This record gives sequence, C-alpha cells and structure tokens, in this order.
Amino acid sequence: MELILEYLGRAMDKKASDVFIVSGMPVSFKINGEIVPENEEKVMPERANELVSALYTLAGRSMEHFLQTGDDDFSVSVKNLARFRVSAYRQRGSLAAVIRTVSFSVPDREQMEIPDEVMKIATMTRGLVLVTGPAGGGKSTTMACITDAINRTRSAHIITIEDPIEYLHRDVKSIVSQRELATDTDSYVTALRASLRQAPDVIMLGEMRDLDTIRIAMTAAETGHLVISTLHTVGAVNTMDRIIDVFPPNQQQQIRVQLAMVLRTVISQQLLPTIGGGQAPAFEIMHLNNAIRSMIRDSRIHQIDQVIQTSAAEGMISMDESILRLYKAGRITAETALRCAMIPEQLARRMGR
Repeated sequence: MELILEYLGRAMDKKASDVFIVSGMPVSFKINGEIVPENEEKVMPERANELVSALYTLAGRSMEHFLQTGDDDFSVSVKNLARFRVSAYRQRGSLAAVIRTVSFSVPDREQMEIPDEVMKIATMTRGLVLVTGPAGGGKSTTMACITDAINRTRSAHIITIEDPIEYLHRDVKSIVSQRELATDTDSYVTALRASLRQAPDVIMLGEMRDLDTIRIAMTAAETGHLVISTLHTVGAVNTMDRIIDVFPPNQQQQIRVQLAMVLRTVISQQLLPTIGGGQAPAFEIMHLNNAIRSMIRDSRIHQIDQVIQTSAAEGMISMDESILRLYKAGRITAETALRCAMIPEQLARRMGR
C-alpha cells in the first residue's frame, strides 16, 4: 500500500497526467505527453500484481469482476492528494494498470485555455452538445468546466453519469447528482433512462457508446433537456458520420432529421505538444445554423467543413485554423501542426511550406 501511495504522490509532484504499471518495464509517468520511466528498476509480474491489488484496496473494491473479465475501470480518492481514474487490465498473464491523475478541484478554465465560445455552452438550456476528440485530449476537463459554470450561475438539477467519476462537484447554485457506473448504476442506458424521471435540467453523459445510449440521449435533448456528452472522434463531420452510421440503414434518414433538430454545438479538441515542453489545446467549434441543419438532413455532411471555415462571425473555427494560430504564435512546431491537421496539404500551403 505504501509503495503505490508513494508513486501516486510522485506523479502529482511531477504534474504527470498518467502512471503506467506494466510488468517488464519500470513504473512510468506521462509528463507533457512524453512517457518517462520513474527509475531503472523493472517491475516484475509479482510486484505489478501487488501494486494493482493495492489500488483495489485503496478503492475499497473487490477484484472479483476484474479477475473474471481481465478489464476494469474505477476511481480512487486519496485524502489530501487527488482522485485517480484507474484502468486495470491483464497483459502477458500479469496485472497492469494505467492511472489517470485528476485534481480534487475543477480546473481553472483560463489556465486550461478553454475559449469563451466553448464556455457559452453553459448558457444553453436545451439540445445536444458534443465534446469530441481523441483519448487524453482534454474532453473530461472541458465538460467539467462547463458543468462547473452551470453550477455556479443558475439553479438547476445537473445529473452526471460517468465511468468513473473524475471531478467532484460541490452544490453551489445547482444540485449536482453524480452517478458512477458499477458503483451507482449498471450502465449508461439504465442511468440515462432513469435520469429522465429525476427532474433533470442538464444531463452530462460520460460517453455515447452505443445505439441505445445515442437514441435516448437524443430523445432527452428533444424533450427540453440540455444533454452534454462525448465521442472519440476528431472533427464535426466525423462526429456526425459516426452517430448516423451506428444506426441501421433504414433508420438513418430519420436520425439525420432528428440530429439536425436537436444538435446545438460540436466541440472537437486535441492537445498538442508545445515548443516549451507543455501542451496547448486546439479547438474546432461548430454551432448549428440553418445551412448546417440542411446539410445534415440532406446527407451533405461532407460540405459542413466549408461552412465552419466561413462562419467565424458566428463563433465557429475549424481545427486547422486553430492549429495555424498556435503555429503562428510560435507555440508549436511546423511538424506538430502538420501531424495534427485535418487537411495537412492545405495547412502546409497556408503556412507557406
């Protein structure tokens, strides 16, 4: 137990985003996007098993489900330190874990460089908002900041359904009910269905994983609730394609019509390594206007990128424009800009390369 607490303490001291416990390699930290071994001592399978077992003890959680399935996700709170999101798994016959560090307090949105245009979501009262991007791209932090802004500015019942809970929200002006999968409810679908009977104003859904979850989330948004959720997609076009493709072909036109009606905003974000050794977020922001609604209904989603590029006056920005701004500000290298761009050839021309 003492050893795992020592590693978690060191991770917070070094501002690591993740801790890796995998047998055959040293315990390692991810710092500013780079994986750094904590020392040269390799973790043997027996030690890896002990460290993972200690995480379960810290969480007061049984290992039975994990040992049966080989995969498990849960959260751990360490007093006076932080919360940690643990993904435990088996590899090469031994136990392993990746531990995401999460501060007790909701991050400062200005330090996180979340634009005002994104924070305007906190003023919305109905519809579907999607925050998308790759794993580790900052989606959870953005959603926590939006939830915090709603909590501080209006009287509402906010229900969060998470796997696991990351940031703890204390009731300020709102009541915040935070539900965790496995601990408080069986599944996203079960919790989402139940939430509609719990007088919600805002539903924050950790992830839209499957057809049923997407269908109920869209219905909730249609019936006067603000639903905020995530998808592991980059870009508004990819996001809408992903949602529509989940449904059987004979339902897709109906879903296009429904999506055009309930969707309000799609935020796509990724974290880029900076020249100074940190990370900077790049955001794509798409608000639905009449042109975009028509494109979704008429299956012309591929044309949406052009609307985003020409709608800066409506608060929209494309991912590549956001990346270009970071490059022009001298914060990222040309190589990073082109690697993370949606259309690298076009961005290269704009960068004069």
